[in-house]
Amino acid sequence: MFDTLSDRLQDVFTKLRGHGRLSEAQVDAALREVRLALLEADVNFKVVKDFIGRVRARAVGEEVTRSLTPAQQVIKIVHEELVTTLGGRNEPLTFAPRPPTVVLLAGLQGSGKTTTAAKLARWLAGKGRKPLLVACDLQRPAAVKQLRVLGEQAKVPVYAPEDGSGPDGLAGGAGRSADPVAVALGARDEAERAGRDVVIVDTAGRLSIDTDMMAQAAAIKDAAAATEVLLVVDAMTGQDAVQTAVAFQEGVDVTGVVLTKLDGDARGGAALSIRTVTGRPIKFATTGEKLGDFDAFHPDRLAGRILGMGDVLTLIERAEELVDRQQAEAMERKLREASFTLEDFLDQLQQVKRMGPLSQVLGMLPGMSQQLKDVEVDDRDLARVEAIIRSMTPRERTNPKILNGSRRARIARGSGTTTQQVNALVKQFDEARKMMKQLAGMSPKRLRKMGLGR
Repeated sequence: MFDTLSDRLQDVFTKLRGHGRLSEAQVDAALREVRLALLEADVNFKVVKDFIGRVRARAVGEEVTRSLTPAQQVIKIVHEELVTTLGGRNEPLTFAPRPPTVVLLAGLQGSGKTTTAAKLARWLAGKGRKPLLVACDLQRPAAVKQLRVLGEQAKVPVYAPEDGSGPDGLAGGAGRSADPVAVALGARDEAERAGRDVVIVDTAGRLSIDTDMMAQAAAIKDAAAATEVLLVVDAMTGQDAVQTAVAFQEGVDVTGVVLTKLDGDARGGAALSIRTVTGRPIKFATTGEKLGDFDAFHPDRLAGRILGMGDVLTLIERAEELVDRQQAEAMERKLREASFTLEDFLDQLQQVKRMGPLSQVLGMLPGMSQQLKDVEVDDRDLARVEAIIRSMTPRERTNPKILNGSRRARIARGSGTTTQQVNALVKQFDEARKMMKQLAGMSPKRLRKMGLGR
């Protein structure tokens, strides 16, 4: 989402690094470009003005003029002020002193409320909570059914009125004629009975803001005694998202924001504006369509990604969540012993795919976003490699040396690739194994000198 903004800022910083000392005029020239880049990214103009003012006040002071690396100091200031603009720190959910905690999701139709409800439920379940999903969107056709399907995928129960698609097992009702306020109250009672400590309420939205939608959300909030009111905002809608947030803040008094579609290709101005304009923290963000593409929002990590510094902490957390530790340790031993096979490589490929799109994963590494600027990272390349390996027999995966011409032609036909592509994969794997053998034969002292040992 922030690729264009990141590129523009990187260009500004590259120019700054070309100067040994920075004059006030040079700082002002750089900040003019930063200001233009932010405005082009659809950031609210008042937010831009305030941000540039804070950066300039620090950048033309002793903090920079006395620094031995003034350009790096300016970048540090921009990063710190960007973190401040985004909220400063992660704001966790507030839980009620006595369960259940009621979390109300509000927002316009199409912002992703229903999917976000299921993602939040799955995320909370992973943290040891026992959530209950509640279908209070009785306006949109099939909204209840959609939440049920998502609830099954997230392995979280759903409390809903019957909508003509069959009994739910948790509640009865009269479908769209049911009162969403009554449904929310019933869900709270059900949560207490079933020992569910978090109730996540999916409310109805509209294509645009109207008084009926606001009144209904406010009524559900008051009746169910909601602890949190999270506004779900589509990050791709730019300044419209900020205006929507202001309207909901006035109508329902939201306690936090969930930004959806942060993996989109829009300019990203909403993410940089919404915290300052509404005064409410961004608590969560979604970065894909899968239920696992959801996490707590960390201002410092997003600021780092915007400035090309990567997001190693999120990458580590994602790896710890998705990668099997025992399997990883076994793989490390194989790498040290140079007994790594194509079967092992296939297993590693599966783990990388679970972490998300390859471009997204690589973008979390410091400096990689800039290096990959003109490189097309295509996940279909991984799929092609996987198809080639899967078209091999177990014996061929263990010992690629037996791959003669006829075997390679068979593998190419089976994987829908060419013999040249099969040859290229085998060659790259052979070279990697040779390198592993060389590393395995080196002393620990030499490996440490190379930065590869402990």
